[in-house]
Amino acid sequence: MYNGQAVSLKSIDTGVFELEFDLQGESVNKLNNLTLKELGEAVSLLAETKNVKGLLVSSAKPAFIVGADITEFQSNFALTAEELKAWINETHKTFSAMENLPFSTVAAINGMALGGGFELALCTDFRVLAADARVGLPEVNLGICPGWGGTVRLSRLIGTEAALQWTLTGKPQKSQVALDQGAVDCIVASDVLRQEALSVLHAAMAGEKSYAKNRARKQQPLVDSLAVRTELADLSEKYGKKLDPNYPAAGVILASVIQHSTLDFAEALNVEVDGFTSLAQSDAAQSLVGLFMNDQLLKKKSKRWCKQAAPVKQSAVLGAGIMGGGVAYQSASSGTPILMKDIREEALDLGVKTASKLLDRKIDKGRLDNAGKAVVMDAITPTLEYNEFWAVDLVVEAVVENPVVKAAVLADVERAVPDDAVLASNTSTISIDSLAESVARPEQFCGMHFFNPVHLMPLVEVIRGSKTSNQTIARTVAYATAMGKTPIVVNDCPGFLVNRILFPYFNAFNRLLIDGVDFQRIDRVMEQFGWPMGPAYLADVVGIDTLVHADHVMQEGFPERMGHDADVIAEALLAADCLGQKNGKGFYEYGVDDSGRRYKEPAGLARQLIADRMTQSLDISDQEIIDRMMIPMCLEAVRCLEDGIVETATEADMGLILGLGFPRFRGGALRYIDTQGLDVFAAKVEANKQHGALYQLTDGFKAQQAEKRTFY
Repeated sequence: MYNGQAVSLKSIDTGVFELEFDLQGESVNKLNNLTLKELGEAVSLLAETKNVKGLLVSSAKPAFIVGADITEFQSNFALTAEELKAWINETHKTFSAMENLPFSTVAAINGMALGGGFELALCTDFRVLAADARVGLPEVNLGICPGWGGTVRLSRLIGTEAALQWTLTGKPQKSQVALDQGAVDCIVASDVLRQEALSVLHAAMAGEKSYAKNRARKQQPLVDSLAVRTELADLSEKYGKKLDPNYPAAGVILASVIQHSTLDFAEALNVEVDGFTSLAQSDAAQSLVGLFMNDQLLKKKSKRWCKQAAPVKQSAVLGAGIMGGGVAYQSASSGTPILMKDIREEALDLGVKTASKLLDRKIDKGRLDNAGKAVVMDAITPTLEYNEFWAVDLVVEAVVENPVVKAAVLADVERAVPDDAVLASNTSTISIDSLAESVARPEQFCGMHFFNPVHLMPLVEVIRGSKTSNQTIARTVAYATAMGKTPIVVNDCPGFLVNRILFPYFNAFNRLLIDGVDFQRIDRVMEQFGWPMGPAYLADVVGIDTLVHADHVMQEGFPERMGHDADVIAEALLAADCLGQKNGKGFYEYGVDDSGRRYKEPAGLARQLIADRMTQSLDISDQEIIDRMMIPMCLEAVRCLEDGIVETATEADMGLILGLGFPRFRGGALRYIDTQGLDVFAAKVEANKQHGALYQLTDGFKAQQAEKRTFY
């Protein structure tokens, strides 16, 4: 009856039709403009066809429909508010036409029905869900709200509070939850999904189930009464307390659901459309949708590397400290057995204990059992010798951050591994090219920089030296991907990508301290800006000794830009034996009070050391603090892109988000420049140029500004 590139419609029995989604050339179904157009045409045909008694809506792919096509969002979101509303309302017409067909409709939901896919399923009269399937409305994670009736239909099906829990978290719901709360009508085994969905359809066609009753239920508002208003006000207060103003989508969802709960169906849809329109054109949505696109680009790049990679069947890590133990845990947990070598038995014991503790935490959370732990622990082989390294495909060197020690260890291990093995140094600062001088096969050597703690931090920088081969990069990227990490390939330079961009930020922090700005205030301002922690607290977490060491590397690598024109407060703290959280003394003091509670309070010694070195007591606004902190970081990201340290703006920004916790709603340093506009950012740089070389635009930026080219 209808056969498109995404949608087909066919008769499967007398009076019974099947609307099947199967988007050609894609692994999943998504509601792109083509699919929506074809869906509208198919529904129109159904409405015009006589003697139709029932419709089955199904998917030919492993998942039902994963949502709208996010790759089309950026062009759609660039429309005017009126054009955007018209686009949304066009889909509403199609959904409403399907919902109002004069016969029973049943959705057979397999795999995933998310976002627009679940909104479409909500338009059917009955939803039959595979037991292993998930449904949900995850739009909040993209900085938007459901726009095709999701908040309206769901809140009327399962109740206002339950719908808020679904939409404010964006979490896909398990089948039993969906059934218990009333979002679906029954759960069946996945292998009989179509058969059982047809049974439900035939029961409805026979009058055993009332499709009219189900439709009315989805469209019935709450009765507007004092009791209902009080209940809604309580819900607004309860969930409003938990919202982060930097992510406006949740607030709009909450306000919209509360508002439209007592409105008639058409008015309620309009409230949702207004909310969607306002969010779609927000900076947060631009950034969060951009992050999704960035993540897709990183995955595509990794897939290309993985396709040409020789597999890592056996790995090894040198050094059984916190990092080495973390690498061993991550490798073994993801299915690649690993040798963990150290020169001290007690170090090996610590490495094994580190992995064991991490597994015990998973057991405590119900995500693993003792048998599963045993499998992982059996995949970690602690050793003091190189005897078993003859079968190793890739070695991660994770010994102390000392170039002499690393060079010696790399030379030793190279003699113990096969000729085609890859050697990778887990270093945060030491030049890969300089370390390559210690190995006989530099083409099989690269950097593999994990971030601490290894089990939590998703980023791995894969650092290409000047002699590193593509095969080496491919195998290392494939290993990082197999470990569940997100690898970004960067070229060698002091600090590589993330630390190179981070240290101008610390340099700016030091300049503010010398100018008399209190570190506790700077932390508060930068946390309000969106960072998970301010620079003083971050310095303590990193370790003052580690910070000073890395800062020296950066000064040596980029003396004209990253040198200091005054005393360095971190060096003064280190000289006073303040290591940060390592020994409880840094910018803050850490400890446990008499009641056993941990505390963090500004350190008097830190304040005194700063006061002794201050050159002035500057009166400065919060915005000026933000500008002085962020300009050097943003400009260094620009330089990394211009210098070819990374290929794309995407990789620069994702490195900061995954490696440093850059505020997600701002999208990364280069997205942050785009959001402000290059002219506005350039004016801020000009206003701060007296602070030195970190506050100077590059020639490349000026050319880009003149040509009105953005980073995205």
